[in-house]
Amino acid sequence: MTGRRNFTGKGARCTENYLEFAKAMLAASKFALVLLSAAVLIRCLRSLLSEKLEPEIWAYLRVGRETLPVSHWENTVGQSRSADLRVDRPGIGRVHAVLTRSDRGLWRIFDVFSKGGVWVNGVKVGEQGAPLEHGDVVNLAGTNARFLDTTPEKRGNLAHARTSAGHSISPALTLVDLTLFQLCLLLQHVLSARREELSAIALGFLTLILLQWCCYVAMRLINRSGFEVETLAFYLTSLGMSVAASSTPEDLYKQILLTAAAVALFLFFGWWLRNLRRTALMRVPMALAALALLAVNTAFSEAVFGARNWLEFGGYSFQPSELVKVAYIYVGAATMDRLYRRKNLFGFIAFSAVCVIALALIGDFGTALIFFISFLVISFMRSGSIATVFLAVTGAGLAGFLAVSVRPYIAQRFASWGHVWEDVYDTGYQQTRAMSAAASGGLFGKGAGSGWLKDIFAANTDMVFAMVCEELGLFVGVCMVLAVLVLAFFAVRSARHGRSAYYAIAACAAMSMQLTQLALNVFGSMDILPFTGVTFPFVSRGGSSLLSCWLLMAFIKGADNRRDASFAVRPADQDSGRRPEPEDRKAGRA
Repeated sequence: MTGRRNFTGKGARCTENYLEFAKAMLAASKFALVLLSAAVLIRCLRSLLSEKLEPEIWAYLRVGRETLPVSHWENTVGQSRSADLRVDRPGIGRVHAVLTRSDRGLWRIFDVFSKGGVWVNGVKVGEQGAPLEHGDVVNLAGTNARFLDTTPEKRGNLAHARTSAGHSISPALTLVDLTLFQLCLLLQHVLSARREELSAIALGFLTLILLQWCCYVAMRLINRSGFEVETLAFYLTSLGMSVAASSTPEDLYKQILLTAAAVALFLFFGWWLRNLRRTALMRVPMALAALALLAVNTAFSEAVFGARNWLEFGGYSFQPSELVKVAYIYVGAATMDRLYRRKNLFGFIAFSAVCVIALALIGDFGTALIFFISFLVISFMRSGSIATVFLAVTGAGLAGFLAVSVRPYIAQRFASWGHVWEDVYDTGYQQTRAMSAAASGGLFGKGAGSGWLKDIFAANTDMVFAMVCEELGLFVGVCMVLAVLVLAFFAVRSARHGRSAYYAIAACAAMSMQLTQLALNVFGSMDILPFTGVTFPFVSRGGSSLLSCWLLMAFIKGADNRRDASFAVRPADQDSGRRPEPEDRKAGRA
């Protein structure tokens, strides 16, 4: 009996020591998560926003004694201060002409309905524009200018003179910080998860770590040193893996496969965007595919809580509107030679209207709002017309009024907005639980997998910000929001220096989608905005959402114009610069 009591006492002491050790490890990992989150964000922020953006030089336009560098593939020419090539001469309009370069090296100039006209070597430029070659004389309303193309050797010298991306902040060290962050998340899950769940959770985080390092090594092998966009995307994806491990550990193997597929599609889509001619040729098929997806969704989906935004095949479900987001931006972004043609803008408006109407029919008004905000961004960047945006907002206001009148559950959500505490068991059930859980997490959280909000319906999608705040703390929740904001600031900053209007418009539209999702998810769960059921980028559980978020990042990479930063654009010193063959000229005229 004595020996048994001693044995039991030793076991109890071992258990007590283990519990104390686990508590100490949990407390240390909470502080480490905050410090590592801050380190990743600060390093990415410094690298993305503090480095000077140096323009590429593709050609020159000599006007009198002044030589204007051509730093884009698409340039506006005129007296306006916002013109890419400002020519302040009498008779020249604010935006007089557009000068473009194809990715095969073919230059063309277009007359943007100017009063003074545009001539090339004495021949008036028609509606389809005119080709330009080195040494050609361009007459702008009586002002002569000489076009001077650069040679491949000169472009290479100019490219090497630019500062390489990531020269001041090592992306490898930032990735080490992110890896430590992921290992701390894994440790917290190990301390809270059931034994049968440990293998799937460990495999999920270790696969994610392997993916990000494989991507980094692949970028270094092709001499790319800018890895900040991918690092922030992997940071947010890590939080999404933690959410999945807490709420649905039984589905982690599927989450792992979806994450690997999302990263692979991101790499493929970035490679696809390198060729603008190929990208432009696929606009119409992409638009038709998007409309077909929405049509199938409208015809065959079943309503769940008033919305019919899911399709099921063979026991698997996906949300077509998430993939349509990518197609919408792909179709909506346009190169400069299409921007000034009103018929193209009107075609995009019609395409947008059909998309929003289809989303309204299936009851997905949160996504419809995201599309509408993106439409405003794209239409303004394409037309520069405040009147167009005002008309769109007016039409959307009328459509919203009709939607509230026809769909009672939407009116109910607006009625409960700001009054959720008046009915905590019905209309305010989700938001009140979300706010209570977020407050109970404090600054450092309860620990990954240790919260109770995960058991509430849609906590891991519509209320994921509150779930992260409860388990990982307010500090990590704020870092999660800041990661998206850093990407948005960088996209806007890069748009001014992007090679093509296509990259600039696509990047800004992609981040407008992400920011709108962020605002609706965070403010909706906190009852600051009406609750719309929109996912948080990268973090909310759902394969369709994760795929679309990674695909949207390819547009951001396309706008990243720093030297050796992006695999989605061909380096200037590797540009062939060959003279276009006859078939190239024919394609240019088309």
